[in-house]
Amino acid sequence: MNILILGAGQVGSSVAENLSSEANDITLVDTNITLLEELGDRMDIQTVVGHASHPDVLERAGIADADMLVAVTNSDETNMVACQIAHSLFNTPTKIARVRSQEYLKHQELFNDEALPVDVLISPEQLIAEHIQRLIEYPGALQVLDFAGGKARLVGVKAYYGGPLVGHEIADLRKHMPSVDSRVAAIFRRGKGIVPDGHQVIEADDEVFFIAARKDIRAVMAELRKLDKPLKKIMLAGGGNIGKRLAQALEKKHQVKLLEKDEQRSKDLSRELDKTIVLWGDAADEDLLLEENIDQMDVFCALTNDDEANILSSMLVKRLGTRKVMSVINRHAYVDMVESHGSIDVAISPQQITISGLLAHVRRGDVVAVHSLRRGAAEAIEAIAHGDKATSKVIGKKVEDIKLPKGTTIGAIIRGDEVIMAHHDIVIENEDHLIMFLLDKKKFNAVEKLFQVGVTFF
Repeated sequence: MNILILGAGQVGSSVAENLSSEANDITLVDTNITLLEELGDRMDIQTVVGHASHPDVLERAGIADADMLVAVTNSDETNMVACQIAHSLFNTPTKIARVRSQEYLKHQELFNDEALPVDVLISPEQLIAEHIQRLIEYPGALQVLDFAGGKARLVGVKAYYGGPLVGHEIADLRKHMPSVDSRVAAIFRRGKGIVPDGHQVIEADDEVFFIAARKDIRAVMAELRKLDKPLKKIMLAGGGNIGKRLAQALEKKHQVKLLEKDEQRSKDLSRELDKTIVLWGDAADEDLLLEENIDQMDVFCALTNDDEANILSSMLVKRLGTRKVMSVINRHAYVDMVESHGSIDVAISPQQITISGLLAHVRRGDVVAVHSLRRGAAEAIEAIAHGDKATSKVIGKKVEDIKLPKGTTIGAIIRGDEVIMAHHDIVIENEDHLIMFLLDKKKFNAVEKLFQVGVTFF
């Protein structure tokens, strides 16, 4: 696929790196020549220097032959204008734009071929807010991913010493819970991925990813670790787009306090939020935190644009007694550091969350959802099986007979409203949604070929 990416920032460069390893032709456009030279040396991509929404720059970048435009510059307006030019002058088939401002997003009627021709809108702040919401809904989870509109969820948890299943084989899960159907999709042990079978023994500190129907998630989590109490008292640090959206989503059911160090912004937020208590102050002010009973908070979320400020404030509140600490961290090196140190419970990567939102639209084949795991090393995907026994490599076959690439497992099948765990004797039918786990995302092309339909089907 010929893909033109506008913006070589953290998201744009990460998307380029993800896609260039999958036999795509990638061209990256940015005004920063030094950054482009560095990325061009590191990756197998083309680079073009220039303003992303100028027609001549887009033409030099090969927009006339592009299958897809991914506009992820730091400017909403640049991204939207680039999509308009790609549509009006070059008839580009698919146009994806990152749009951050809520003022644009709340008017969805703007985005159509007659107004602003954007085929797919990506709002990183909204994706991050939803990600954190799911983590708050399931205390103790490292990652919670939706499939088939939320009918099934893939949840990652750290197995703790003393959990009912720790020290036991995975097959024992069925014995413990005969009325609940679930499946362990993968295990990460000391950073290394393991494709589990029924005889695999779960060890303390394993990161276990399991899939189950939404209603059964808590029951399965309880087998791997002692369930945390519900999170009620929440403090958010940073009143930007993420903090505001998260406060709006949580304040109906939770007690929310929001810290914002900009005085005018804090005044604006206090008017715009209904039940959230907005505080003007610095999240690293120990006296303020103690005054606001930080030790009684169930969760603290550091959501500013400053990695260092997020990490330091998170470490401080952890020391002061906050039960659970989450922090938005952009730099991979920082994520590795805080996770190995154990000073922050959950490190949230905006790039990986945004990339997950993009990949489902970029990937070929009938892939409707893609989630990056373990900072992009692994992926969970949802693909739809089409065709019949004669034209499909999966339809009419039992799960055990499907030739999957090494390190790939089928976790569950969504058939209509039914969530079916992918046991070895389940037969795949037309229109089934298959939820798969890839320990090595580079195997995606091989998985994709399984879902290509033979020409006789048409």
